[in-house]
Amino acid sequence: MAIEEAEPRVETPPEGIDYSKKWYVLVAIAMAIFLGTVDGTMLNVALPTLVDDFDTTFAVAQWVVLSYLLTQTTLVLGFGRLGDMIGKKPIFTAGFAVFTLGSLFAALSPTIGILIGARIFQGVGAAMIFALGFAITTEAFPPSERGKALGINSTMASIGIMAGPIIGGFILEAASWQWIFLVNIPIGIVGTLTAIKFVANTKPIGGESFDFVGAALFFVGLLALLLGLTAGQEIGFANPVNLALFATAAASLVAFVLVERRIDHPMVDLSLFRSRDLSVNLVTGFTVFFALAGLLLIAPFYLTDVMGLSPRAIGFVLAAVPITMGIVSPFSGGLSDRIGSRPVTVAGLSIMVVGYIAAAFMFEGATTAATIFAVGLIVGLGIGIFHSPNNSAILGAVPHAKLGITSGMLTITRITGTVTGIAVLGTLWAARTVAYAGGGTAADAPAAAQAAGFADVMTAAAFILTGAFALGWWAWRSHQPSAISHRS
Repeated sequence: MAIEEAEPRVETPPEGIDYSKKWYVLVAIAMAIFLGTVDGTMLNVALPTLVDDFDTTFAVAQWVVLSYLLTQTTLVLGFGRLGDMIGKKPIFTAGFAVFTLGSLFAALSPTIGILIGARIFQGVGAAMIFALGFAITTEAFPPSERGKALGINSTMASIGIMAGPIIGGFILEAASWQWIFLVNIPIGIVGTLTAIKFVANTKPIGGESFDFVGAALFFVGLLALLLGLTAGQEIGFANPVNLALFATAAASLVAFVLVERRIDHPMVDLSLFRSRDLSVNLVTGFTVFFALAGLLLIAPFYLTDVMGLSPRAIGFVLAAVPITMGIVSPFSGGLSDRIGSRPVTVAGLSIMVVGYIAAAFMFEGATTAATIFAVGLIVGLGIGIFHSPNNSAILGAVPHAKLGITSGMLTITRITGTVTGIAVLGTLWAARTVAYAGGGTAADAPAAAQAAGFADVMTAAAFILTGAFALGWWAWRSHQPSAISHRS
């Protein structure tokens, strides 16, 4: 079985790119990614404080988080396309500035409604950042270093995810919730200035028009899907309102595909999916985040109700995943630069399968915090090995003129995989736990029932990841050069 050959190391930069500035560019991108991810998790710990300070309900306060997530996800593809059309630097730097200004607006918000509006404004900036961050990194580095650079990006995302609740907790203990947003401002200013100075202003192809119809259909379809997945956990997936949301999502996304096939300058060039690297790696990437979301959603219930751990102890146990992922990602990215992405991603998927199988065998009274921490290390190791080479393969499978839209698709894959995993695996856990308990609710079920439900969900996730592993193995064994070259 032959190892996939690494792509030719073409070190001549594209027009307008100066490889000598690559590390300065990476600093700007890393700061943007860190801010975007830490802001998505840091505010969760402040929701009870917001409920008290604004005299509102938890359901309303949740929209401070949801509005940011939904805005970012639904707009990221459009900004990626705009970046390909008019240039990546103007949109990325403007996004950094918008995000920073949104942080100031959020800190000064006198009402919960204005705070939600400020978070929507922040989400617009985050969409501009995440739409083009990976694309700019890919352009700034030679192909022989692309995986390592993307691995460092992944590390910053992991640090942001891990540090968010910790930083938020320290801020709330020492100061008011407003400082959760104010701490973004100096980093945002430095990052914006760094991006203005060092990110290359590459010349787009030009002569293309923006697909407003396709953008609108995609926005409506994705928004309806995410709202349906989110609301379904509260009102039930068979609720008529939720069914209407799913029907709207299906109709809009089908219409989107039909429109994209028939216009001259589509939002998404569907011919890109002829690339096996792009198609397979997007599917496996979605699957990984789907499974991870289920673990991170349900594990706190297991650790609290089955093992009786404190919130602080739970935080340290769950930190095993992002810590390991953050440490491993740059090394796996560098390895994929040398031997090719496919064997590395397949190895990462295989390790994740092992981690979820191990999680499926944790039972009440026979599992310690150290055991769960070790499982987290295995899962984090698998994701860390998989993630950077997977992103590198996706971005290396498209021409430079399509990097923006592809970078947007990466972000959408991550967020939709996470939201779908929370909805589907969370619902499965609740249903199985209630079945084992003989009624009631999952959160109030006996420890044994919760543990059994957890084992069922981990088993299901292991089967799903095994399917992703099989798909990756098939793509590796039957590897052919991509139909679209990154350097074309």
